[in-house]
Amino acid sequence: MVFMGDRATLLETGRFVQRRVHEMENMADAAFAAHVTDDAEAVQAVQAFENDGTAGDTEPSRNAESTEGIENTESTETAESEARHRRAADAGDTASMSVLGALLLRRGDLNGAEPYLRAATADGDRAAANNLGVLLHQRGYADEAAGWWRIAAVAGSAAAAHALGRHYRERGDEPGAEYWLRQSAEQGHALGAYALADLLEHRSDVGAERWLRAAAEQGHREAAYRLARTLESKAADDPHDAFGRPGADAGLGTGLPARSGAADDTGTGTGARKAGRADGPKDDGPVAGPAAGRIGEAEQWYRQAAARGHRRAALHLGAILEQRGELKEAGRWYLTSAKSGEARAACALGFLLRDAGDEESAAVWWLRAAQEGDGNAANALGALHAARGEQQTAERWYRAAMDAGDVNGAYNLGLLCAAQDRTPQAEQWYRRAAYAGHREAANALAVLLLQAGDATGAQPWFSKAAEAGSVDAAFNLGILHAGRDEDRVALTWYERAAAAGHTEAALQVGMALLHHGEEQEAERHLRCAAGGGSAEAAFRLAGVLDSRQPPPGPPGLGEPMPEKTECEAWYERAAEQGHRRAQVRVGMLAAARGDLESAARWYREAAESGSRNGAFNLGLLLAREGSEREAALWWSRAANDGHGRAALRLALLAARRGELTEGQRWCARAVELGPAEVAERAARLREALHQELTA
Repeated sequence: MVFMGDRATLLETGRFVQRRVHEMENMADAAFAAHVTDDAEAVQAVQAFENDGTAGDTEPSRNAESTEGIENTESTETAESEARHRRAADAGDTASMSVLGALLLRRGDLNGAEPYLRAATADGDRAAANNLGVLLHQRGYADEAAGWWRIAAVAGSAAAAHALGRHYRERGDEPGAEYWLRQSAEQGHALGAYALADLLEHRSDVGAERWLRAAAEQGHREAAYRLARTLESKAADDPHDAFGRPGADAGLGTGLPARSGAADDTGTGTGARKAGRADGPKDDGPVAGPAAGRIGEAEQWYRQAAARGHRRAALHLGAILEQRGELKEAGRWYLTSAKSGEARAACALGFLLRDAGDEESAAVWWLRAAQEGDGNAANALGALHAARGEQQTAERWYRAAMDAGDVNGAYNLGLLCAAQDRTPQAEQWYRRAAYAGHREAANALAVLLLQAGDATGAQPWFSKAAEAGSVDAAFNLGILHAGRDEDRVALTWYERAAAAGHTEAALQVGMALLHHGEEQEAERHLRCAAGGGSAEAAFRLAGVLDSRQPPPGPPGLGEPMPEKTECEAWYERAAEQGHRRAQVRVGMLAAARGDLESAARWYREAAESGSRNGAFNLGLLLAREGSEREAALWWSRAANDGHGRAALRLALLAARRGELTEGQRWCARAVELGPAEVAERAARLREALHQELTA
């Protein structure tokens, strides 16, 4: 993947990584560690602190996701205020009993907290009833806890309604859970809204997004993250809102930006592509693209969650920024996520640094990610060592990737063995990856079997790979059927590969359509193939366009040289790619325009590449300019390669010089080579030379 951005900044980031890698290994990064939770952790989190009933419920604190559902009755507690509350509580003050009970409960002093909470609850304190429920739940008395939560929830405690809703959900009573969670959410309670959204999402209820948004707007970071994921998913389903699709191997919203952690292709056969990431989509991967529509909103929610320490949100945010070319900021978020323990972020940071040319720092992060079980990073390390010629180390990392569940590991082992001509081992690894569903491994296996002469064994693997979406396998099936003269079936597979952007397949379709006289449709496919870099397609497209226009005449005296046509532009594109017939044709068009210098250049380039027509035409041009000796050299090369007209020219040249025997020899060669017109003229000349010799 090519990125635009601040390369110097990335290199600076790489040096920073090297300087601080050991320090980062030991960093706890308390700000992140306090807040990072997985989806399951957030679902299991209980209610946040609240003020007492008289003050009303407050927004959850930053530590809400890790707090055990205690209602907070005072934001700060000092030793002095605690002593004051204790004196008042012992004197029978309900509010102080509630505050002191909450304080002791937070400290884990359940025995000390219980009498105060029970006393305050008996006096009707709502917060105390909720906190007593928390205390009993911690002791394992879930049903009794639910009773107190019900009392508090009926009295208006959103915290208790949330706890009660979770209690019912844990017991499988979803209607009861939804009722109480909705009560909590509608009172503006962030965790209640999040828990309700989770319940509704589990049932595929469209109302889930509303409550995720409500929780996210109150600062719930897991809600912000999941809302962003929901928005991405909707963008993927909306072609007007989708963006940044990484390629045929990945769908929107299913993986990191396209990365290759695989070894280079080792020439496993026609159509084999370079190894990339695993065929299947990766779970929970970020998507990248411009900040627009739902995706732009998703980015903002990722940013909010990442700023609060959500490591996966930081990973996704980094991916979005990277895709947009904002590499400096992307690197910062990847670094943040990686430091918090996200292996995929460490892997992505490694790719970012590699793309900036800092392989040393990339390897540091890949190593860290691979040691944490990231198969893609292990594959990247394998490819890095393979490129350095360290085959044993590469193999070790590919095996590690395979052990981590990354099917690319087996595929890359196959490529590695194929590069070393260890064909039986290559087949073994390809087969293992193919059975695991790796479509390019199935294609490579089929190519291997085909090279061994087992076309019958190859076809099912080509078919399996093609049906799974391998463009190369579809093309290879076309070749296989064309070799059996099954042209109709071959064309079907070529068309399938061409529709997926396969250049050579588009060329084959274009040629087949030309053969059947469907010129307009053929032109469309030839344009696709030529645009994809096929010199042959550019030449044939130029031929189609050439056939529609009259041959250009030489410019009149004083008239400007005519501009090049589209036809000539395509011939030139093919010629510049080394297509010999195109070089000859460009030379002919240049000569027709009177541009003899360009004509000679293109004829000479074609002739030096082995084109007999190029050599013949260059000889004609040189002869017209009076350089007959050099012209004869090029005609000799052309005639020796089977060009009849060149042989006839040499015969005429020898006759003019009086070299009658030499002339007869070239006449005989011209008669042999033809075509008919040339053979006829050469025969007459040979007879004349014979008469001259015998006169």
